[in-house]
Amino acid sequence: MLNKIEHLGIAVKDLATSEKIFTDLLGVQPYKREEVESEHVITSFFQCGESKIELLQATSPDSAIAKFLDKNREGIHHIAFDVSDIFAEIDRLKSLGYEMIHEKPKDGADNKLIAFLHPKTTNSVLVELCQEKSK
Repeated sequence: MLNKIEHLGIAVKDLATSEKIFTDLLGVQPYKREEVESEHVITSFFQCGESKIELLQATSPDSAIAKFLDKNREGIHHIAFDVSDIFAEIDRLKSLGYEMIHEKPKDGADNKLIAFLHPKTTNSVLVELCQEKSK
């Protein structure tokens, strides 16, 4: 079951410029900057109420974010939902006919296990499932 919007992922060309914009908008500094080597991105997170904003800058022209920016303007890349049991949620959604990009969860930014649903089965919206990793 989806608990809440965990974060909105926003693809950006220049992380420092975008961090300034969101610092101005939200009135807070990012609480974390993190490189996710497996995804070839640097992320920057802002807390916004119960949800977060994740800025994503590509570190490689082969990354999904770089490819997204080649086809689109900077902007919303994905919506992420917090889940209590990512394995059960993947199974539940697959049983309903949704296609997963990741059949098994993988390590993501901000101490999360993540898995993405394919946008061709979610009305062209890239959806991410997130579960807090055990500490």
